[in-house]
Amino acid sequence: MTITAGTYALDPAHTTIGFVARHAMVTKVRGNFNEFEGTLTVGENITDSAATATVKTASIDTKNADRDAHVKNEDFFDVEKFPEMTFTATKFDVNDEGEGTVTGDLTIKGTTKSVDFKVEETGVAEDPFRNTRLGFEAKTSINRTDFGIDFNAPLKTGGVLVSEEIKIELEVSAIKQ
Repeated sequence: MTITAGTYALDPAHTTIGFVARHAMVTKVRGNFNEFEGTLTVGENITDSAATATVKTASIDTKNADRDAHVKNEDFFDVEKFPEMTFTATKFDVNDEGEGTVTGDLTIKGTTKSVDFKVEETGVAEDPFRNTRLGFEAKTSINRTDFGIDFNAPLKTGGVLVSEEIKIELEVSAIKQ
């Protein structure tokens, strides 16, 4: 089955919006956001497509309540002042196999920067409920300090507690509306 033109809504039960940060220069910490919504409108030509997403920053889940509380405060996301982060696609450079780059405006803590997501379609299928599902993965890296997330602590052994580079990883299932 191939992608057909139309609007697809992210399925939160089958989509992961996650990130990876290096911690103490020795390991990676992963986290997800549990509350989000988004749409992908596929044009007759993929380059004529559009996409938007909104993520509730307070829905962060790193599997550690103390860390989640710290990341929610003003040192990181400041969820009281900035309850959402958003993405709006500005350019689709994707081939017929569903691989390429989607460029867009990412807004975190009131700062908007252009980012490029490497994307790969993982499939299109009709589920048992007759929904057409589109699957894709997308990845990018950002420097968190570019978005005003500049908390850090130096380590005695050199380096810092939290990496500036943050990897964003999406695994998406979207349902045609």
